[in-house]
Amino acid sequence: MARVDPLPREALAEFEDGFEMAEAFMGFVPNSMMTMARVPGLLPAFQGLTSAVFTNQSLPHGLTQLVALMASTGAECRYCQAHTGHTAEKLGVDAGKLDAIWEFETSDAFDDSERAALRLAFHSGQVPNAATDEDFAACREYFDDEQIASIVAVCALFGYLNRWNDTMATDLEDSPTEFGERVLAAKGWSAGRHAGGRPR
Repeated sequence: MARVDPLPREALAEFEDGFEMAEAFMGFVPNSMMTMARVPGLLPAFQGLTSAVFTNQSLPHGLTQLVALMASTGAECRYCQAHTGHTAEKLGVDAGKLDAIWEFETSDAFDDSERAALRLAFHSGQVPNAATDEDFAACREYFDDEQIASIVAVCALFGYLNRWNDTMATDLEDSPTEFGERVLAAKGWSAGRHAGGRPR
């Protein structure tokens, strides 16, 4: 159960444009946004940062979501794992990639450029940070500095989200819960502290 209750959407009319954008992109408005609204100025700042990271055209949207998923996996945030995997599926990322995401290093579903990006993301999510010069060297074989900076921007954004949601025990919404149970649970994922009133 969430440690701080989200505010009701109807009480946050000034943020409705941002909520509609989130709904169009993800299919729902995350509970995390409703909790961030309790801190004056935080939600619009977060929405601005998120827009800058995700409207970046230097990386394919599918790879961006997989990078977010692997950064969240490194951080072990189950809320963000479900969100990023769910959004990747919604954006049309191949089901084979989502099924094999935990085996990205060895699975034929991924090419070497994707492996390099996902390795950097996974290492960046860990505490202490496990990203290495070798991770960056591998990325430079496939990506320019702007693209690498974009990969790190996604990882850093999710570093914030991982810490926020795992600390708050944010309740996971229905559609990412369904995705997690259908796709991620076979590899050991569960909603855990994010299950809300559902059985854990």
